[in-house]
Amino acid sequence: MSHPPTGHPRTPNPPRHEPDPPRDLVGIGIGPFNLSLAALAHPLTALDTVFYEQRPGFDWHPGLLIDGATVQVPFLADLVTLADPANPWSFLNYLKDRDRLFPFYFAERFHIQRAEYDAYCRWVASSLPGLHFGHQVDAVRWNPERELFEVDFTQLDSDGEAEALGRTYTRNIVLGVGTAPYVPDPLKPLVEAPGVPVIHAADYLTHRDTLLAAEHITVVGSGQTGAEVFLDLLRHRPAGHEKLHWLGRSEAFAPMEYSKLGLEHFTPDYTRYFHALAEPVRDRLVDSQWQLHKGIDADTIAAIHDELYRRTMHGGWPDAVLTPGVRVRTAGRIATTKVELHLEHLQQNTRSRLTTDAVVLATGYRERPLGRILAGLDPYLRRDSAERPRIDPQFRLVLDPCVTGSGCQVYVQNAEVHTHGVGAPDLGLAAWRSATILNSLTGKEPYPLPDRTAFTTFGLDPQPQIPPARQAARTLTPLVEGR
Repeated sequence: MSHPPTGHPRTPNPPRHEPDPPRDLVGIGIGPFNLSLAALAHPLTALDTVFYEQRPGFDWHPGLLIDGATVQVPFLADLVTLADPANPWSFLNYLKDRDRLFPFYFAERFHIQRAEYDAYCRWVASSLPGLHFGHQVDAVRWNPERELFEVDFTQLDSDGEAEALGRTYTRNIVLGVGTAPYVPDPLKPLVEAPGVPVIHAADYLTHRDTLLAAEHITVVGSGQTGAEVFLDLLRHRPAGHEKLHWLGRSEAFAPMEYSKLGLEHFTPDYTRYFHALAEPVRDRLVDSQWQLHKGIDADTIAAIHDELYRRTMHGGWPDAVLTPGVRVRTAGRIATTKVELHLEHLQQNTRSRLTTDAVVLATGYRERPLGRILAGLDPYLRRDSAERPRIDPQFRLVLDPCVTGSGCQVYVQNAEVHTHGVGAPDLGLAAWRSATILNSLTGKEPYPLPDRTAFTTFGLDPQPQIPPARQAARTLTPLVEGR
């Protein structure tokens, strides 16, 4: 039997490191939707939650916080109110905390400025625990031995450089990675090359001074963002020397559908109806409903017309060309100082060229692809005929039963237009969707939700339920002895 040499005591085995207890919920991304979820989860003290965001802090479309631009939903569509009006993270409580409740009351504003909505969200983000900015999620995997999800992340320093690696285990995940600016293929080389300013509208305010210094500016995109950028540029150009072009693919600079019954497409009732439709029908509907979410606010259209009209007061017309129904086929640079856009009019079937000194692309956003983050879950994902993730009515990815049978789920926020309809990116449904997720996750009903939310009945079957009227409590007259 051998013994260790004298003077060299046996080294004990290192203690086994037990992994941290699993979280109940890990949120990936901290935009308004996951911020809503975090705010509604906060009072549920039994839930252990954490949220990771790559950016160093909260910001909401900073390049589009144009002075005077408003959010296109009423202030009641904040992070929590439509699910929990008494929640401390409501917009009204933000105003109270800032001692601005009475000024807001007298302002009589149902739609707040975009910059104020951003400030409100920053207030919530700065106060809620469990939000970790500067944390980039690298991968999500299913661990069949532990029956848990593994979430690998990189902690970033103030310069965005990797500082430390980490791993979290969790029973549930919520993906809220948001959308990314979309640049059409013909224009990508122009955006990526230096020289003439060709920018996406997401970066508009950062480059506004450079744009205004250009002799001629072209705005591409006929939606709300294109209208706001065009209006802002118009207001900052001298009368008679505006030198602005505004081009869009749609057949008109059309107003957004904002009738009362039209807005019922952004209710839980319509979301449930849409989800139950056949996949081909859903796809056709999304394409046909563009005016519900891609049109222009009527007040913005009026402001543009007012500004153009004002510039005719002393004779002449403003040097501004507004042309809908135009597609940008290709584009190229002329020397190093100008851009040439090759245009096609979709109704006339005619083509022309436009030379300009700067271009703003108000070409919208697209859902961020989930492939990189979900690559580790790919064997468990169930997809539709177009290879998109299937998502159930509770906003859960449809996964193999070997995952969901253990009670673990992956939820999504603003990645489900193909299954839940045009309301997916709408701020007005944020609180309801967050409450739906939390009710599903807890298996309880911490946030009771209404059975009916629209006057419109979108399908023939089943018949809508009419909520019973609340009965006033009966007051009994006490009997007086002797009567």
